[in-house]
Amino acid sequence: MSKRDYYELLGVSKDAGERDIKKAYKRLAMKYHPDRTQGDKEKEETFKQIKEAYEVLNDDQKRAAYDQYGHAAFEQGGMGGGGFGGGQDFGDIFGDVFGDIFGGGRRGGGGGARGRRGSDLRYNLEMSLEEAVKGKSVEIKVPTYVSCEPCNGSGAKKGTQPKTCSTCHGHGQVQMRQGLFAVQQTCPTCGGKGKVISEPCNSCHGQGRTQKTKTLNAKIPAGVDTGDRIRLSGEGEAGEHGAPAGDLYVQVNVKEHPIFVRDENHLYCEVPISFATAALGGEIEVPTLEGKVKLKIPKETQTGKMFRLRGKGVKSVRSNMTGDLMCKTVVETPVNLTGDQVDLLRQLESKMEASSKKHSPKETGFFDGVKKFFDDLKS
Repeated sequence: MSKRDYYELLGVSKDAGERDIKKAYKRLAMKYHPDRTQGDKEKEETFKQIKEAYEVLNDDQKRAAYDQYGHAAFEQGGMGGGGFGGGQDFGDIFGDVFGDIFGGGRRGGGGGARGRRGSDLRYNLEMSLEEAVKGKSVEIKVPTYVSCEPCNGSGAKKGTQPKTCSTCHGHGQVQMRQGLFAVQQTCPTCGGKGKVISEPCNSCHGQGRTQKTKTLNAKIPAGVDTGDRIRLSGEGEAGEHGAPAGDLYVQVNVKEHPIFVRDENHLYCEVPISFATAALGGEIEVPTLEGKVKLKIPKETQTGKMFRLRGKGVKSVRSNMTGDLMCKTVVETPVNLTGDQVDLLRQLESKMEASSKKHSPKETGFFDGVKKFFDDLKS
């Protein structure tokens, strides 16, 4: 019976890369592996063909020979006279493909497993609006794990070194076989580290790190806002047994300001003005983060009128653009009036009511609308 094309068997194109071939094999192996097919001879035979195709296409030399000569390259002593696939069983090939899933896999040269990377840390930093706008350097204290100084992070007593685990030979994983199926498991001897320590360090007790409150200087850039994070690479917890440290994230929270409200790069504030200034116009001083500035108020200004002071907001932390300051006027009603002041206001009101001109257009428009509303209800 003629053999099926290896590319067709795996369902990949002839220019497929190693990753695509391995992915295709893994998918098919999960479906046709004998441990899953419960003695189905036909599916077992299919699995053998799939395995055969994978072993050829995943080997550069064999794949080149197959591309040139087809199946004939492996018949009658081809590829060195031993045929192909000679001493490797289902478990071996399965371990190669799924090693990354179970955290280890087959490694060459005794490279060994390393300890786990240290955890990332978070530090909450409260700042005033002025500090956030200008930026500053802050000193922060962080309780964390740091690399053990006496053993330089190795976990072994000074003058000694961790030894390669004799059970997993430095891989950190061991292969457990159940029939034809192989599973990678964490090495029970070294706990997945690939190394064993016969004489632990007296300071860190073999962990390679100790607890300590670390003092750092963090530079906070100008323009940060609530929710922004500054990453300090490698300033998190030290990893175990000399593994890389995690990162420290400084989380910014800007406190409420008594005058300004920030919206991204713009600032907003309410500016109270007197009745006289609102009616007659004038010039007032308004605060900015850089000091006071003059603001001209035109006559007949109403409450809620918004004035924009360009470039008086916040410079963006991500660009050179600077926001604006938006000043909202609030006409303030006089309080604690004397008798004379009350009389003067009543005289002013009488004269305004007697005038043929409309001095309160909003008030007039409102009551005209109310009158029309009730007229419509009656009709």
